Amino acid sequence: MRKLIIAAAATFALAGVAACESQADKAAETQADALEEQAAAAPTEAQETALNEKADMIEQEAGNADGGMTTENTPNTSPSTANPGQ
Repeated sequence: MRKLIIAAAATFALAGVAACESQADKAAETQADALEEQAAAAPTEAQETALNEKADMIEQEAGNADGGMTTENTPNTSPSTANPGQ
């Protein structure tokens, strides 16, 4: 279920910025996606949260590198913070 949520969130996020995405954004997104996949397979909630936070930070920094064009809409894809009751 978590993998499906992460995949859906990544797909929607990519669809929104695909037209104006720089090479730095693409590289950061690839790196963040890999971290999110690792997070989905993490054995503990703490590891999952840490990996998702790192992925979010990478995406955020890439947005800052292009003048801030994508930083406002960078999603928090962590299922831990999106669904705190689970």
